[in-house]
Amino acid sequence: MLKREIIFGDRFIGDGHPVFIIAEIGINHNGDLDIAKKIIQGAKFAGCDAVKFQKRTPEICVPKDQWNIERDTPWGRMTYIDYRHKVEFDKDEYAEIDKYCKEIGITWFASCWDEPSVDFIEQFNPPLYKTASASLTDFSLLGKHKKLNKPIIMSTGMSTMEEIDSAISFMDKHNLLIAHATSAYPCKNEELNLRMIDTLRKKYSEIPIGYSGHEVGLAPTWAAVALGASFVERHITLDRAMWGTDQAASVEIGGMERLVSSIRDIELALGDGIKKVYDSELGQIKKLRRVK
Repeated sequence: MLKREIIFGDRFIGDGHPVFIIAEIGINHNGDLDIAKKIIQGAKFAGCDAVKFQKRTPEICVPKDQWNIERDTPWGRMTYIDYRHKVEFDKDEYAEIDKYCKEIGITWFASCWDEPSVDFIEQFNPPLYKTASASLTDFSLLGKHKKLNKPIIMSTGMSTMEEIDSAISFMDKHNLLIAHATSAYPCKNEELNLRMIDTLRKKYSEIPIGYSGHEVGLAPTWAAVALGASFVERHITLDRAMWGTDQAASVEIGGMERLVSSIRDIELALGDGIKKVYDSELGQIKKLRRVK
């Protein structure tokens, strides 16, 4: 049986390897490069393995009937299409992000919501990509990723098992990772359905299975690790009170540090499942066991 792992560069994601921890910045930077760099720095401080952004071409991703709908934003009242452009970084800004991540030693990649966005991000040669739950049925976009021959994390929120199976069958399983998710922001605990991690692990025995969480709090992500998640992703922010749709389902820097630290403790505590008597117990045997 093939080993359940993905290799990129000198990194491994899969069974028998440390949990790969992704800090999802998304658009929590609100189009501000300084905020983005502070979040990247915070993710590195917390011990995360990678940060992830989202990239969209607004004219493709925003339905045309919503372009001119006005809304209040931190920059004043503007049309929705103008707002979507406001929170997108350009080539120079991503070049600075790429440079900064290399300087401090943290991996970065992105979820691309359309095919031109894949071409845009590919100029920076990220080691892996992620597809959003909303894109699971977009086979044209999936095919674009497949041709890159790079590891791809596929998120599975808002999808049926039949849709998940079709997408997995279409992709190259040797470059594929699957993230269990529920696409609600924030998500109620009773809708997290963490046992799906085990369901996916059993159904797709050669694919690393992980968890992309949008809940409030840290305990469900720790539980996901205990259930066998090879990687986890949580949204990260400087302040959950900041403006933006994803902020309430995000973890602040201090919380992310706790999340990572406890994941590493859980990994140590899980062990290998083989019963043994430890040296630390030998004294207790002499002291407490009456019948040998």
